[in-house]
Amino acid sequence: MTVTARTPSGIAYESAGSGPAVLLLHAGLTDRRMWEPQWPALTRHFNAIRFDARGFGNSSDPKRPYTLHDDALEVLDALEVDRAALVGASMGGSAALDLALARPERAAALVTIASTPSGWSHSADLIRAWDAVEDAYERRGAEAANELEMRMWLDGPYRRPEAVDRDVRLSIASVNHVLLERQSRFPAEPDELDPPAIGRLEELAVPSLVVTGELDQPSVIAGAFEIARRTGAEHEEIPDAAHLPNLERPDEFERSLLEFLQRTISAEG
Repeated sequence: MTVTARTPSGIAYESAGSGPAVLLLHAGLTDRRMWEPQWPALTRHFNAIRFDARGFGNSSDPKRPYTLHDDALEVLDALEVDRAALVGASMGGSAALDLALARPERAAALVTIASTPSGWSHSADLIRAWDAVEDAYERRGAEAANELEMRMWLDGPYRRPEAVDRDVRLSIASVNHVLLERQSRFPAEPDELDPPAIGRLEELAVPSLVVTGELDQPSVIAGAFEIARRTGAEHEEIPDAAHLPNLERPDEFERSLLEFLQRTISAEG
């Protein structure tokens, strides 16, 4: 049975399948639809849950201070799920890590994909690239800013646009263009874990997997390596992929994810 609903504060979510719970947290370029390639397999083996972060997809826009990890917890509470494996990509992976540290009793396992810990100091090159996106939006609008973000994240620093799967690039660009325009109405960023994860990585006490894309931004790869090094997490590199390996290399990613989840949480539930 598939459940599609909203939490009391307007977070849109869906749940399907049975067994141990797996909560999916999407990247900042997209929404819960990013998990579509893995959704059939996850719902065959687990109680899979995915949701749109506040200000994304079908969820409400933020109207008060909030954190991404508290919103994830609100989804688990709405479904009366006590513990779940937390699987997050980019922004969602940072939030999943924050949740595992803030409420360790609610985390059965953790998978971060192309993610850095909250409080991570990114490289000057990446910060300049973010500034260029903001400048492009102010000067030339959402289309120009969107193209820069596609170059940063979908293409990565080592490839030309034509080297990336055309359908994946067009799909993410279409969603992100809408997000850029929508989110210009509420510029406040979500709060992070306090104190942030960067100073608390040794506290992580659940089986963990860190996934990186071979062609991702070096600053992101460095932050992901820091998570793995200081937590003792397993590490899997997806070849020929940049910041969204579950979309660029869905089969390779799915094999790694299912193997880890079946090994670590299938005995639960």
